[in-house]
Amino acid sequence: MAERKQFQTETKQLLDLMINSIYTHKEIFLRELISNASDAIDKLRFESIKNPDILGEDKNLCINLSYDEENLYIEDNGIGLNYEDAVENLGTIAKSGTKVFMEKLKDLKNEKDEMDLIGQFGVGFYSAFMVADEVIVESLKYDQPSEKAIKWVSKGDGEYEIENINKEKRGTKITLHIRKDLNDFKILDEFIIKDLIKKYSNYIKYPIKMEVTEYKEEGKQEKEIKTLNSMESLWRKNKSQIKDEEYNQFYKENFYDWNDPLKTIHFKAEGSTIQFTALLFIPSKAPFNYYTKEFKRGLNLYSKNVFIMEKYEELLPKYFSFVKGLIDSPDFSLNISREILQHSRNIELIKKNIEKKITSELKTLIKDEREKYIEFWEEFGRGIKAGLYESIDSKDKVEDLLLFKSSNENKYITLSEYKERMKEDQKYILYAVGDSISYIESLPQMEMIKEKGFEVIYLLDEVDEFLIQMLNNYKEIEFKSISSSDLELGNKEEKDLKQEENKDLLGKLKELLKDKVEDVRVTDKLKKSPACIVSSDDNISINMQKILKQMDGNMPFNAKRVLELNPEHQVFNKLKDIYQEDSDSIELSDIAYILYNQALLVEGIELENPAEFAEKISNLLIK
Repeated sequence: MAERKQFQTETKQLLDLMINSIYTHKEIFLRELISNASDAIDKLRFESIKNPDILGEDKNLCINLSYDEENLYIEDNGIGLNYEDAVENLGTIAKSGTKVFMEKLKDLKNEKDEMDLIGQFGVGFYSAFMVADEVIVESLKYDQPSEKAIKWVSKGDGEYEIENINKEKRGTKITLHIRKDLNDFKILDEFIIKDLIKKYSNYIKYPIKMEVTEYKEEGKQEKEIKTLNSMESLWRKNKSQIKDEEYNQFYKENFYDWNDPLKTIHFKAEGSTIQFTALLFIPSKAPFNYYTKEFKRGLNLYSKNVFIMEKYEELLPKYFSFVKGLIDSPDFSLNISREILQHSRNIELIKKNIEKKITSELKTLIKDEREKYIEFWEEFGRGIKAGLYESIDSKDKVEDLLLFKSSNENKYITLSEYKERMKEDQKYILYAVGDSISYIESLPQMEMIKEKGFEVIYLLDEVDEFLIQMLNNYKEIEFKSISSSDLELGNKEEKDLKQEENKDLLGKLKELLKDKVEDVRVTDKLKKSPACIVSSDDNISINMQKILKQMDGNMPFNAKRVLELNPEHQVFNKLKDIYQEDSDSIELSDIAYILYNQALLVEGIELENPAEFAEKISNLLIK
């Protein structure tokens, strides 16, 4: 006769949440129940090592699925449950994680959060009540006589019944009477079941069998028992036994790419604190949405071949967001008592291992397959730089992966290579900013640098200057813009002497341009050009101002401009002559105005009054 029992208080609360609160992600119930069945078979196999006879004639260990119009059946021939097991495991949750799970679930604000949380907690057997209004468990433990089998029944209403029954075969059969109020979620469908098995349980190591429809010649349909899962996960095989073609095919099928990956990274970590297997791929081409807000980074998580969640982003830093792949760890437990939390120690350890491995592989690629790395960089380099800008504390890990084109044959170089090639009298890593190489090479500030043979790295992406300023230095060598006002390229004493000799003229020019520049100085940066515009060192650069203006036309900040004049140029001598004859000459004012606007044009800055500029040039030409 069946005995009626009450669920433990926390179990009642959990069941209530399962039935009444959770509306999304119901599909994980099948993952949970199949995982339990797989665990039951694992336990039997362990016992059979000590006593092989317990398997009897039922040696083909497997999980069977079937369904009818109202019920879904899940059956295994694993270790089974006796009366005490059923009361302890099905009627009680003595797990600390349960309370945490329920508290978090109550605080959720939207369905997406709910789905993410369900993915982080395995809700085990009780997930059955997400889809069923009655659950029946019939089970015979491997070491019990057939009449000692148990039948456990509950409607999820706070009570359950349990009794002994007769069952001939070892193992557990679960019957789910499917709720009528599941709306669009139709689980009693062959194709839906097959899809869920492929998504969550494809790599369970025991066959999951079900009668499925086979289409024969002439449109005939026949029912056959088929294995729904592939069973063997590629990542758990010894990589020495895996061909490149197998990796490539797995990548294409699972990560929806037409192209072979650029690089496959397959490794295992078996430390005392954490164990995991990683199968990672570096794509050869950036996804179409990679540089959009819609792109989501992350790795797929598995626990002992069972899929837990997709694109778990906490394992990948933003600068490695291009990496696709999966992590399988027994420390990702499906049991509700053990959470997968982004701040857990295990997650941090795995993240560090993954980051270290990716970095190492990319450095090897730079060293051994330079052209291949350049192809990769041209696809994903902008993403690495943008990600590093947001995670500048990681500069030491990533700075040696950065590539920049430089004035040395316009080829890509690393910062390490730049440092090795620096001249003895060179104090800084010099950089220039622009939207093209031809623009940068036409800058007047490049004239003296070329004369001295200094190498300049070209910053061509919008994020580059922001990143360089955040990095500040490489191996304690400071970055310096060729347009920085305090960049010294010649003899400082001579420059200071010329500044002093011409201080009155320079002061007058500063007065004439008082609404436009912060200062007017002589320079040692120029060879052929008469003047250039540089930015004050305690302010945003001129190029950065242009970028910020494009982002927000109402941006209130402006780069503080300094007009630098070439004291060796004929125009400078002309200015001196005019100033000595008549310091208030209109011609002096016009030349100062023209020099300033010419410098702006060279920098690619829009003139405030092009008509006035043209008029002053015309006036000067007819004199």
